[in-house]
Amino acid sequence: MSSELLTGRLAKEHKTITHMLQIYCRHHHQHQLPLNGLCDQCLELADYAAQKLDRCPYGDTKPDCARCPIHCYKPEQRQQARVAMRFAGPKMLWHHPIEALQHLIDKKRAIPARPPQGKSQYALRKAANNNSSSN
Repeated sequence: MSSELLTGRLAKEHKTITHMLQIYCRHHHQHQLPLNGLCDQCLELADYAAQKLDRCPYGDTKPDCARCPIHCYKPEQRQQARVAMRFAGPKMLWHHPIEALQHLIDKKRAIPARPPQGKSQYALRKAANNNSSSN
C-alpha cells in the first residue's frame, strides 16, 4: 500500500505515525539497517497503517484511533503502534513540534456517531474508477 494514495487529514496522520515510528526505530532498532529511517518491522507497520487509513470508513472525518469506536488494527499491530507511540509521543514535541501540536488538537475532534457511507479513500477511488470506465 502506497502512502501517496492518502490525501488530506489521512496523509497528515500517516506522516505523523511515520515520524513517530522513525523516532522509535532510531532508539530501539539501531542494529538494523533502516530504510527511510525505518527497519523492516517498522516499515511494515507504517505500510499497515497506510492501508488502514486508506480504508477507514470515516474518511477525512476520522477520529484519532485511540478513541475510535471501530478498531481496525489487528491486536498485534495495535500493540506495536501503541508501544511506539507511547515512546515517541513526548519526543515529537522536540523533533516535529507542529505535527505534535496538530496531533494533540486532532485528539479533541468530535467522534461522528456513525461513519459516513462510502467515504473511505479506497471507496472514493473505486467509485471514481467505476465512473470513468462507464463513460
